[in-house]
Amino acid sequence: MIKGMAFFMALFLTALCSAPSMAGARVSDRTQECLECHTAIHPGIVRAWERSRMARMTPAGAVALPEEERRVSFKGVPEALGRVVVGCAECHTLHPETHKDTFEHNGHRVHVVVTPTDCATCHPVEMSQFRENLMSRAYGNLRENSIYRSLSDSVNGPHTLKGVEIVTGRPDLGTEADSCLYCHGTKVLVEGKETRETEMGEMTFPVLQGWPSQGVGRVNPDGSKGACSACHTRHTFSIEMARKPHTCSECHKGPDVPAYKVYNVSKHGNTYCALGKTWNFDAVPWVVGRDFTAPTCAACHVSGIADEDGNVIAGRTHRMNDRLAWRILGLIYAHPQPRSPDTTVLRNRLDLPLPTELTGEPVSKGLIDTRTMEARQERMERICLSCHATGWVKGHFARLENTIRTTNEMTRTATRILMNAWEEGVAGGLAQGDGIFNEVIEKKWVEQWLFFANSTRYASAMAGADYGVFSGGRWHLSRNIHEMMERFNDLMEQKE
Repeated sequence: MIKGMAFFMALFLTALCSAPSMAGARVSDRTQECLECHTAIHPGIVRAWERSRMARMTPAGAVALPEEERRVSFKGVPEALGRVVVGCAECHTLHPETHKDTFEHNGHRVHVVVTPTDCATCHPVEMSQFRENLMSRAYGNLRENSIYRSLSDSVNGPHTLKGVEIVTGRPDLGTEADSCLYCHGTKVLVEGKETRETEMGEMTFPVLQGWPSQGVGRVNPDGSKGACSACHTRHTFSIEMARKPHTCSECHKGPDVPAYKVYNVSKHGNTYCALGKTWNFDAVPWVVGRDFTAPTCAACHVSGIADEDGNVIAGRTHRMNDRLAWRILGLIYAHPQPRSPDTTVLRNRLDLPLPTELTGEPVSKGLIDTRTMEARQERMERICLSCHATGWVKGHFARLENTIRTTNEMTRTATRILMNAWEEGVAGGLAQGDGIFNEVIEKKWVEQWLFFANSTRYASAMAGADYGVFSGGRWHLSRNIHEMMERFNDLMEQKE
């Protein structure tokens, strides 16, 4: 009975999808083959795709729209996609020769992981921009940087007690994939193949290490980096979802990157919560004042914004730092944005892979210059000026630069206390060949910049000032300095 109903559903969907979706669009024969089985096996996936724009419009139809309304960026319609909508086969059978996860499946060469290179068939400009984005290198920038890797290991590694000492081991792959690499992305490797019994009989599938993963810096089996689904969740790939702050909150909520928490307590977040249900999140271009009345994360950092006369306020970009002069998160000190998305190439005077010296001076060779900072600042201010007067906008960014200066100074004070502990030999540091994240005074130093300075700067940048005072900001910055100094004095007394 159940199999009969599933077969009927498959026939119904096939007939439905064979009908014109938009301007004569139809589903390809190969995608119809996929739907005949997966409608019953994975109804959630199929229904999500049905609701997507890709299921209703061909690439030819998408590129025929006026330029300001297009969501694709290719110049010529790919021959295979000219007359059909983008369905299962159009994504999961592209470039089979470059995908190490390609396998034979019901007469087709299919791969599991759809990558930015696949998406670039219709979105080459977006893929090219994303490739120059720090997010695309999030895996390597964490795993291939000895400092950040040491910090990650100190958090995720198993802690055991041997005698009176705590020993930290290396974390296993499962723990890493379930923590830092959830957002940074894993490295997806093909370990082999396995045969499984399915509802459709016995089938062979690739065995993937590092899967599932939709972290922004995922290293894919075809060698590409990134996951478009981090923001445009499969299989709807909704621009509305990418524009709403809940999507960004997956990776920007913790005390190290509290963007979502700050947004919630800001006037912008308040407006979104109260009025967002009346906004049009699907419009292209996105018209300020008509489609929305307060910015979300995407409005400031990604989306194409226009006024009601069609004038472009900010062009759409997938290079998320295009409108950012300063890098205010994750590092010991705030500093100008790096020139390259690969931050492992940065080296300070101690040959550490950091964008600043331990005392705060920026490594200028690897960071953007003043002219570039001014150009990016001007792009961001143009968005703010669509709702605020010049005096308001200039005053806001003057406060942010002051916050950057003062939080860097508070971090510098904490760093001096730690360096004194290293020099006095009451804590093991770089000179002793020891880790710099494994002692109490060192962990408090990390909290100073990774949690409290970051929170204060985010609160200032995003107009959520209350969060940057007692919740996670200035109170903790000042208290932490006193606690570090008390710890240093205790260690000195023990030494004497």
